[in-house]
Amino acid sequence: MKKIYLLSALVLTATFFSSCKENVKNEAKPIEKTYSADAKTTAINWTAYKTTAKLPVKGQFTEVTIENAPKGASAVEALNGLKFSIPISSLFTKDTIRDGKLKKFFFGTLKNTELISGSIAMLTDSTGTVNLTMNGISKPLPISCGIVDQKVTIEALMDLNDWEAQPALDALNVVCNEMHTGPDGISKTWSEVKIEVIADLKFE
Repeated sequence: MKKIYLLSALVLTATFFSSCKENVKNEAKPIEKTYSADAKTTAINWTAYKTTAKLPVKGQFTEVTIENAPKGASAVEALNGLKFSIPISSLFTKDTIRDGKLKKFFFGTLKNTELISGSIAMLTDSTGTVNLTMNGISKPLPISCGIVDQKVTIEALMDLNDWEAQPALDALNVVCNEMHTGPDGISKTWSEVKIEVIADLKFE
């Protein structure tokens, strides 16, 4: 009789563990969400400067193409290795005359005037570089990065002379001489440009 009870207990135990294993196998693994950049929710703003008082002139590029959109478990992973291109034709400053001068005399003086392109390399959660190509020259541009949930803000201070753009600045300053002249009578177009990129990443 004891043998029968013992055998029954063993059968029940085996059945219990077998059932547990089946339940574990049948449980669906949770789908991990990832971050990725989206051109439609990315804004590229810039601020240039004129006159010796360094008055700001603000504008943006209304279009950007993301050539690859890495997916990552974090926003930093989604940015690292991202490649992009910006059509010069999308330049916009809310002043059509200014837009025309910038496109014709500044960008029109540069080489390969259709696009600005680059790729992002993140060094830490808040710093990195953009290997930026403009005027036929590729150079690293240091960037700082702020991330809050899915919102990313990238900032950089660009010196156009690092991309040998002084002839283009001179050409622009000639046609904008009056507008770039301050009370001191000096006409000046600065080579510094502040860049701000704001992106709402996908999380899906």
